[in-house]
Amino acid sequence: MKNSGGEKLNNIKKAVWLYFLLLVFEGALRKWFLPGLATPLLVARDPVALYVIFMVWQTGNMPKSNYLTGMVVITVIAVFTGMLFGHGSLSVSLYGARILLIHFPFIFAMGRVFDREDVLQVGKVLLYVSIPMALLVAMQFYSPQSAWVNRGVGGDMAGAGFSGALGFFRPPGTFSFTNGTTLFFSFVAVYVIYFWLNPNIVSRWLLLGASIAVMVAIPLSISRSLLFGIGVSVMFSLLPALKGGKYFGQIIVVTIVVMLGLVGLNQMSFFQTATEAFTSRFETANTVEGGLNGVFADRYLGGLIAAIKSSAEQPFFGQGIGMGTNAGAALITGKGTTFLVSEGEWGRLIGEMGPVLGLLAISFRLGLSWDLARKAYSRLRINDTLPWILLSFVLLNLPQGQWAQPTSLGFGVFATGILIASLKFRPIPSSNPNLINQTQA
Repeated sequence: MKNSGGEKLNNIKKAVWLYFLLLVFEGALRKWFLPGLATPLLVARDPVALYVIFMVWQTGNMPKSNYLTGMVVITVIAVFTGMLFGHGSLSVSLYGARILLIHFPFIFAMGRVFDREDVLQVGKVLLYVSIPMALLVAMQFYSPQSAWVNRGVGGDMAGAGFSGALGFFRPPGTFSFTNGTTLFFSFVAVYVIYFWLNPNIVSRWLLLGASIAVMVAIPLSISRSLLFGIGVSVMFSLLPALKGGKYFGQIIVVTIVVMLGLVGLNQMSFFQTATEAFTSRFETANTVEGGLNGVFADRYLGGLIAAIKSSAEQPFFGQGIGMGTNAGAALITGKGTTFLVSEGEWGRLIGEMGPVLGLLAISFRLGLSWDLARKAYSRLRINDTLPWILLSFVLLNLPQGQWAQPTSLGFGVFATGILIASLKFRPIPSSNPNLINQTQA
């Protein structure tokens, strides 16, 4: 029997939720439960994203976007130029192309089918997951790399932790690499801030528990990027507070809660030890990279100036799409940790696709970021803070997120789709066969 429009919509939403669950837990599958399938699980989200795109397109509801059309066109061109003038490997080209031919369109398809309630439900789930995730991170922090909780991808006994400070390693949580911990808790922090500004949406005890989880994760992660990301979200939250009213009062409440939480946590030895390791890492990195200014200049801006300056040295058609990914490097050289093009995202795009196509790809991501920022600010002007707070995370991961890395790609794509869905005026009626609901123009 043919599905009704409402049933189709529900099935597509379930697929989006599967994408989210795989994003959070695929690393656990690759490390602990299905290590023999570690390689195919690397692209486990791809068929899910394809299904969502196809179903939305089949109903005639795939959005028309110049960013989407332009990105697809230049990616197809890049596949051919990579084969003709670059590395010449079809498998490497297809692996690189999937980033922009599958996951980038997934942003728009997801934004069509998710509504405001779905966006809030994602936040509630993140709050619930953050508490056991923080406990897992703590276990990994204090356990040797040979412990089961620190086992690497494919069951690697060398461990999945990354160099930290004072003999401690940066823990990866349920993810394949430690950047997953940073991205996960940065995303959780966005919702924690929003729910504190709008405290009647979730249980106060759940919100308090998630808040503690985020505070604990900062030193345990030994990640300056996590501190930087949370700081950006806090700065975004100050703008609604400056308008006065209830948000100003909520900011005062949040400040008091955070201060009391930090005072209480600092009385515990496990938190003190983690803080010492984090501080040591912070001071060492400050000497080498210039502190948070280094995080902003080197990681957020992604070496744009350096990439542009070196673009003249790149072949006109680039070295070939996919060559800058770790998997692409593994296919070409047999060493998956080698950066054959550039570690920075913008440098990778220009190096892979050439100065013309690479800069076009960058401009599409920047243009979409600007449009979303403009729309989120317009919603803020009518006291809708959700898109604005979400924007703080998106602006760190859409314009220059290192999408060659699967976890970074997943969070950048999923969060952008969430932001687009949050801009909708009203939820989509489940009985409506037309999956589209108008978003703010």
